[in-house]
Amino acid sequence: MQSIREIYKIGKGPSSSHTMGPERAARIFKAEHPDADQYRVSLYGSLSKTGKGHGTDRVLYEVLAPAKVAVLFSDEIPEGMTHPNTLDFFALKEGKEIGRMRAASIGGGDIRIEGRQEPEEEEVYPENSFAEVEEFCRFRSLDLAEYVFLTEKPGIRDFLAGVWSQMKQTIREGLETEGYLPGPLKVERKAMKLYDFEMEHFHPQVEECRLISAYAYATAEQNADCGTVVTAPTCGACGVVPAAFLYVQKRRNLSDEEMVKGLAVAGLIGNLIKHNASISGAECGCQAEIGSACAMAAAGLDYLYGLSTNQIQYAAEIALEHHLGLTCDPILGLVQVPCIERNAVAAMRAMNCCNLSFFLSDTQRISFDIAVRTMYETGKSINRRFRETSEGGLAKMYGRRNQL
Repeated sequence: MQSIREIYKIGKGPSSSHTMGPERAARIFKAEHPDADQYRVSLYGSLSKTGKGHGTDRVLYEVLAPAKVAVLFSDEIPEGMTHPNTLDFFALKEGKEIGRMRAASIGGGDIRIEGRQEPEEEEVYPENSFAEVEEFCRFRSLDLAEYVFLTEKPGIRDFLAGVWSQMKQTIREGLETEGYLPGPLKVERKAMKLYDFEMEHFHPQVEECRLISAYAYATAEQNADCGTVVTAPTCGACGVVPAAFLYVQKRRNLSDEEMVKGLAVAGLIGNLIKHNASISGAECGCQAEIGSACAMAAAGLDYLYGLSTNQIQYAAEIALEHHLGLTCDPILGLVQVPCIERNAVAAMRAMNCCNLSFFLSDTQRISFDIAVRTMYETGKSINRRFRETSEGGLAKMYGRRNQL
């Protein structure tokens, strides 16, 4: 497996697959054809269906400027297309084509360029499943955070400290911002309202829900407004881990150093899912994004609460299992409805998974590794209309409503 640095990426929202990935591909193509006076980009699959709402065209215009840029949202399925997030680049000079490139945005900001030998993936982790990790840790008497720090290259603690700092900064900015998110849905920001909600007597469970939800909304709203976020493991699911973690840090008065350990464990879980399945909503539905984020948060929470390695994997398994089949059907292709609310629900569910793993780990029947494989198979079987195309589910029903 690769480094968990590939799970946590700091960048602009609203989408790691529709914004970060295409931006990265465009920069590579522009660097290879700096003499072009015009660029054409054709978007296919999910990029075509929901790229407008995700700002794919906007980021392409920005990166390829000052040359003239034409972006085509194509209904074609070109021959040889292997991933639903595919785009073709064409470079022209004085009307003649001087270069072309096909790329796929495969999730989490990563890309794959067709016809080129991919850079040798640096395998940081010899272990490729939780069972292998657990065996290694048991043999050497390590906990999961110690395992990550032992395996990763030097500097991982500082890297995760920067990740945690940005997560908190994003929440602060989200809690301080009011108004409406960009786009035709006119979605009002709710994080500040949740955080400032006053009530004479709060039941502890209500208070927990209010604060965790406020943190999740703050992050997800910043993402929807093209603010700076941390993929965990994607932009669309970026609010789950920081919301649950910040609540627990404040409640238990944990140091930032302890939070870094929790992020290491959460990143390991995300890494296992990415390596053995997918974190791409276009490829496997929202179960691959929100489900993975919930599993990451649940595992990290277990570690922060001092639970065992077995309890940690059980919490991650519960989280992933109970998101199986979750569709990715953003209305108008915007990372707003149901995405923002879904971050808050998943952050709360991560707390529930943590609690259940404490009480019931000795009753587990399905391993985390099995849940990961099942998620991938389920995602591949989901009708493509429910995998980030806005052609089914809530997006379709919303469209019908507006036609009445």
